[in-house]
Amino acid sequence: MRRIALICVVAVSVCTTAGAQPQAPDRNVTIASYNIKHGAGNDTCTTPPADPGMPPNPDCSLDLPRIASVIESLGVDIVALQEVDRFWARSGTADQTQELADMLGWHGCYGANLDHDPDSHATVPHQYGTAIVSRYPILECTNTHLPKANPPAGEQRGLLYALINVDGVPFLVYNTHLHTQLDDRIVQTQAIAEILDARRRGPAVLLGDMNAQPDEESLPVLMSRLVDVWPAARPDDPGYTFIASPTREPDRRIDYILASENIRIEGAEVVVNELTAMASDHYPVVARLALPGSEVGIGR
Repeated sequence: MRRIALICVVAVSVCTTAGAQPQAPDRNVTIASYNIKHGAGNDTCTTPPADPGMPPNPDCSLDLPRIASVIESLGVDIVALQEVDRFWARSGTADQTQELADMLGWHGCYGANLDHDPDSHATVPHQYGTAIVSRYPILECTNTHLPKANPPAGEQRGLLYALINVDGVPFLVYNTHLHTQLDDRIVQTQAIAEILDARRRGPAVLLGDMNAQPDEESLPVLMSRLVDVWPAARPDDPGYTFIASPTREPDRRIDYILASENIRIEGAEVVVNELTAMASDHYPVVARLALPGSEVGIGR
């Protein structure tokens, strides 16, 4: 049997086989999943009615800069967002992904699951879906519509994918918002599992509002492929993310971060404070991860 000499240089924490280049150190990255409810918060107010025949006025609790402030306060590098508007009247006809990316000075990636011509919701074409915003460059961005158990009924859902360059490591980030109906979630998680299986290998995470509690029958097909970060990091904490409110306590965990086994989990947190209690009806869930330095290769 051929033997390969393994040389470890403790002083600089790298190991290499004889004649090979030293392995790069792991890349630390902090990520979050956050359902932003199109920027509408929990303020006590009443939106004035629209003029007859006109789309609704912007929600009186709309505050997209507040969402940007939440993201900044989390200390994250990448955030997966759900319930993101593009050009809807209720959100002031904003392209919310682009505006958040501009406020943060980051990169943005958007996936439209609903795509409407002008109608009662806006006088211009408008979309609704998910987004990924990142301080690191986004190299690829695609959105795949997920199946429905009983088409054509039910709101369209999707799986947004971004390939992100985290200091040379190709990081696969998926974001989804599953349906509110169990039969739809079952077929959607199966479709996501098939996409994960077919995609290129590498450190990967799936984030999103699953609309499912941890013991639901829709989730094992995903948990068999990825590690649920929350119980791995905080086994004695229920990690409730919903409902966010200044007057109610959250009572369920429906927002998730799942990671491939080649990612080291450093910690996790559901961020509950005065700001997050007002900004949306979900609390953000955050994970601190280490991506394997052995995956360095982008830009070589």
